[in-house]
Amino acid sequence: ACICEKNKRVSNCRMDNGRCLCDAVGSGITVYCDTLTPKCLLMKAEVMGSKSGRREKPKDAFEDTDGLYDPECENSGAFKAKQCNGTTCWCVNTAGVRRTDKHDADLKCNQLVRTTWIIIEMKHAERNTPLNAESLKKFFMDTITNRYLLDGRYITNVLYEKPYITIDLKQNSSDKYSGGVDIADVAYYFEKDVKGDSIFHNNRLNVSIDNEALKLEKTVVYYVDEIAPEFSMKSLAPGVIAVIVVVVIAIVAAIVVLVSSNK
Repeated sequence: ACICEKNKRVSNCRMDNGRCLCDAVGSGITVYCDTLTPKCLLMKAEVMGSKSGRREKPKDAFEDTDGLYDPECENSGAFKAKQCNGTTCWCVNTAGVRRTDKHDADLKCNQLVRTTWIIIEMKHAERNTPLNAESLKKFFMDTITNRYLLDGRYITNVLYEKPYITIDLKQNSSDKYSGGVDIADVAYYFEKDVKGDSIFHNNRLNVSIDNEALKLEKTVVYYVDEIAPEFSMKSLAPGVIAVIVVVVIAIVAAIVVLVSSNK
């Protein structure tokens, strides 16, 4: 037996040629413990955990109903392009985020559209002095490359505009090498870490800049897909349309799907 350091929601762990292998809870798909588990399998395991009532939720936790669902995963751990909940179906991107309106079961999702750009925006708590931008950049670059095993060339920007910290992760399908981690998986691990619900086995993330703990008030993750999404405007509130149009113009017809997670 062995311990899966990078995923606590597993069972049946065993050593195989010097690597720790386990079965992901919910899907039973075998995962390697020396790298990140695909997001689809993590979500499936989390839904299973919440059904069985084993773990108590923090008192201020709430479920992002569109965010967490019981996904259909390929054996590789990738999301299937079409996801359903009963008779309602929708298409998702490689991050598992909905990119169409919800339809009946006849919906066709011809391909799994690649999420090529993920923007992580954090806001830190009120403080008198700004953080040191270089220290901050070094901390997040080191954390993402060492903790989440993402090749540094996919971290295209770490921007500090007090009190906002923005991290850009960009990775085309042609960029992602075999065995390398996907930016969608990295963003999910990171989001769970900053919410205090780490996927790692007994290894919390301490966000500390120049030996000072950094308190984050809010983290928002935006997803930009290779192909623009297919939401009908009638399903969006007028205010949202304005926001989406502004954003779309700003990033040249790429899309931003907003998943907000208040800590």
